[in-house]
Amino acid sequence: MLAFIRGAGDLATGIALRLHRAGIQVVMADIAEPTCIRRTVAMSEAIRCGSAQVEDVRGKLAASVDEARAITEAGDIAVMVDPEAACLGELMPDAVVDAILAKRNLGTSMDMAPVVVGVGPGFTAGVDCHAAVETKRGHYLGRVLYKGSPIANTGVPGIIAGVGADRVLRAPADGRFECIRRIGDIVRAGEVVGRVAGEPMFATIDGALRGLIAPGVTVHAGMKAGDIDPRGDASFCATVSDKATAVGGGVLEAICHFALHA
Repeated sequence: MLAFIRGAGDLATGIALRLHRAGIQVVMADIAEPTCIRRTVAMSEAIRCGSAQVEDVRGKLAASVDEARAITEAGDIAVMVDPEAACLGELMPDAVVDAILAKRNLGTSMDMAPVVVGVGPGFTAGVDCHAAVETKRGHYLGRVLYKGSPIANTGVPGIIAGVGADRVLRAPADGRFECIRRIGDIVRAGEVVGRVAGEPMFATIDGALRGLIAPGVTVHAGMKAGDIDPRGDASFCATVSDKATAVGGGVLEAICHFALHA
């Protein structure tokens, strides 16, 4: 079985790992300059670096469908630059998963594959996808919906160790991002962790810097550019989050449900 995942950020990567470990071949696709901040657990880094290692799984950049097939057949995850999913006609996957997390549907439809799964707000099971998976932290996280839509986006980051919006770092200006600290560093509130156009981006709380946008990426003022984990455990920066794991389990359930009932 082959699954095509739209998006290759940290949550999409959590999904990819669940599918890969279940024996499903995975091809992921993202934009040419990914803006994911949790780069140590995101296969989108393969676009920037040629390859990426997340836990025990390797992702490799593919320039064509033939390369992608060769990579998956060798036991790795293939990553492509294909935000429009133009390769689907040639790739012909058994399942398509939209994990772009744009909070709205950016062109995914039920005719893309025998099984189409929408992740998070913006999808309606039975309308633009066969199933949708809840991404909001809480009681329903990871639940599969075969009718209806996930909870609408609230615009408020999930709570970790009692901290919500304060753990998110925002770009201070328009321009290209410069990293001062690295993902995994333990930081204190007020420390400079990055710069944009000479303007400093400060740590907002104490904790482990678990996300930081890649150096050289173009950002705009107020754009999410970093994330601090208040639990202060640097090892969490190298492993897929509980949220991504739960959502990945929901996607795996949905694919298995339709595969077994085909």
